[in-house]
Amino acid sequence: MLIKTSCQPLFEGILKSTMGKNDWNHFHRQTKSSIHFPENSTGKMSSPPKSTTIPNVVKEEVIASGKWLKLEKTTYVDPVGNTRTWETTKRTTRQANAADGVGIIALLKRTLHKDCVVMVKQFRPPIGCCTLEFPAGLIDEGECAEIAALRELKEETGYKGEVVGVTPVTCLDPGLSNCTTQIVMVNINGDDLENTNPTQQLGDGEFVEVLLLPLDEFQREIDDLMKKEKIVVDSKVYIYGMGMSQAFFKPNELRVLKQ
Repeated sequence: MLIKTSCQPLFEGILKSTMGKNDWNHFHRQTKSSIHFPENSTGKMSSPPKSTTIPNVVKEEVIASGKWLKLEKTTYVDPVGNTRTWETTKRTTRQANAADGVGIIALLKRTLHKDCVVMVKQFRPPIGCCTLEFPAGLIDEGECAEIAALRELKEETGYKGEVVGVTPVTCLDPGLSNCTTQIVMVNINGDDLENTNPTQQLGDGEFVEVLLLPLDEFQREIDDLMKKEKIVVDSKVYIYGMGMSQAFFKPNELRVLKQ
């Protein structure tokens, strides 16, 4: 085996530790003189090119446009000065100086009941099945995130709540789109008469099922639901569940990191 860099001992050590003696000897014979590492004139491993340019977008050209979305070809300059292109999707509904939409983490509080997170389940055509999500929606013209969140919560779930927190503008899927959102935290007084028998105010073509998941069992309830049904969980929801599980039961350990 020919390895022309100082990492040879480390590389061979890793292989030997994962192979038996006979397997290592066989591998060594079969690959002799066939493994090479890139090197520069000094005999050291080559490094990625250093950034010499501030990345920036040069131009955006619309390829196709619909009622809600458009596809653009984005021309940009990368950190080493090369001009490249990217296919980008954008919403056509974005309001000036605002995020595209809001997501709502709504906590239902009732006397003699566990605190519950208000969730929505609905069929999503791009996924081809139902999803479990936080209530959410687009910000309308003239709305701030707080007003949009309370409106969407009322429409999708029937609940009336009080805003207790708002995040900064955050991105959703930056490798695909420029779509942004703000997460709005809302408390719901479940003892209020208006919230004891909430009525949804869904628009035409909206079919939303409301689910109440206990906050202290949030992660388990989600996992059980995924086992019982063909459903995809929104990544924001699952990450929130992991955080709640960590906070309630495993302050010194994250389940996802266990080997």
